Amino acid sequence: MGILHDDVVLIRQAEKEGDPATVITVNCPDKTGLGSDLCRIILFFALNIVRADVSTDGKWCYIVFWVIGKQKTNWSLLKNRLVEACPTCSSASGISYYRSDLYPPKPPDVFLLKFCCHDRKGLLHDVTEVLSELEIIIHKVKVSTTPDGKVMDLFFITDTRKLLHTTKRKNDMIEHLTDILDDAITIDIELVGPEVTASSQVSSFLPTAITEDVDMELPAMVRSGVLTSGSVSISMDNLLSPGHTLVQIMCQDHKGLLYDIMRTLKDYNIKISYGRFTTKPRGKCEIDLFIMQSDGKKIVDPNKQISLSSRLRSELLRPLRVAIVSRGPDTELLVANPVELSGNGRPLVFFDTTLALKMLGICIFSAEIGRHTIGDREFEVYKMLLDEGEGLSIPRKKIEEGVWKLLMGWE
Repeated sequence: MGILHDDVVLIRQAEKEGDPATVITVNCPDKTGLGSDLCRIILFFALNIVRADVSTDGKWCYIVFWVIGKQKTNWSLLKNRLVEACPTCSSASGISYYRSDLYPPKPPDVFLLKFCCHDRKGLLHDVTEVLSELEIIIHKVKVSTTPDGKVMDLFFITDTRKLLHTTKRKNDMIEHLTDILDDAITIDIELVGPEVTASSQVSSFLPTAITEDVDMELPAMVRSGVLTSGSVSISMDNLLSPGHTLVQIMCQDHKGLLYDIMRTLKDYNIKISYGRFTTKPRGKCEIDLFIMQSDGKKIVDPNKQISLSSRLRSELLRPLRVAIVSRGPDTELLVANPVELSGNGRPLVFFDTTLALKMLGICIFSAEIGRHTIGDREFEVYKMLLDEGEGLSIPRKKIEEGVWKLLMGWE
């Protein structure tokens, strides 16, 4: 029996002040990695998951998220995006049920957005904010500042709504950008080849602060007490359930925490049969997951247990990598965002990074986005050369910690 399109995802917004959480219910066929895909969409809409329940029989799943976030959330659009992520629902009856395409979607068209205007503090973040609100995904960016105070920005983007080829959508985007670029000299959007993003892998040198293994040497913010290895507890048990391995996690909450756990399990091709995520006072979280391998068996191999536990610990201690380094006489900020095996990176990282710099009153002289292989994993790396002007008055450590805390949702 299928399920009606409107029943795939149900959203019940908070009705009273004492109950601020909105409840999102997903009822659809199961697939490995579905939880990760749903959590990523919720994170893309700048919502925080404060509680979650997951239940599945291997064929059908029922997931409930309790979320909080900004007041201006477009709930109908969020529902559409969640429905699109759910597997096909089919029925033998004559009723029209929700069906997704039977064939894999073709890669989205890549467009080049370029504009020239006068530079100012917070400009890059303001542009990023507009693109985010329009559901535009930024794949690469090249920002450069001329000696006379003008900036030439190049954004290689794709449109989540798949409408950027239309004149109406282009004009709408230009209109939104014009509102914040009131002195814009030029704004142009053109279609480019998909090889632009396919060739985004770069081989330039990265500092050890980005490439180092978190298990070997924790970053400064972690060592200073914001997070410690003792703040993450992971245990596995194969005795409680006859058919599943129980994974119990206790850790400090941070933005996108459940997504970080789910994407790790997705990359390991691990199935979740039952799970519960709850937040506790003082920012503590407890997660119970009954999991199995893709072959339907428990994880009994000690090496596999150690590998999964180690990866989960690493992702919870440092889901992102942040470093401030010297590049000759200049100061460069680097943020490394891990990429799933599916090719997706954590959403809104570039947005949050530019917001943190704007809040600190720091201008960005130039910026680049590229993909790097670090160890056996791919990362999306944001490089930003900071405009020190007559001298950067803010200590570099404070910049690094300010960016880190905002990315983790602690600001």
